[in-house]
Amino acid sequence: QVQLVESGGGLVQPGGSLRLSCAASGSTFDHHAIGWFRQAPGKEREGVSCINRSDGSTYYADSVKGRFTISRDNARSTVYLQMNSLNTEDTAVYFCASGGPMYYCSDAMYSVDFSSWGQGTQVTVSS
Repeated sequence: QVQLVESGGGLVQPGGSLRLSCAASGSTFDHHAIGWFRQAPGKEREGVSCINRSDGSTYYADSVKGRFTISRDNARSTVYLQMNSLNTEDTAVYFCASGGPMYYCSDAMYSVDFSSWGQGTQVTVSS
């Protein structure tokens, strides 16, 4: 099983950028798709982006497409989420999660498909 730790959150002004990191431990990190979710107060958890293990293909929610970029460095067992042009609606706790053994990111993300979760990192966009 993969253990995940997020970092890189913080306070940023609208229009600013942040890069989140998801560091994994466990020998099977490169066997899993890794996804980023977020949850704002009073809202349901939302799948933001995901990257596959096999071909590095990616998925982005419409709300972040063109602004966020996901990448992975298997040698460092780390997945990154570069977030640009942030706005107040991006304020949330961001979680990274490991997909199940056969999971493949495609056209949607559901929490039930992810088996291991980090503790989350807070991102606040405010002037």
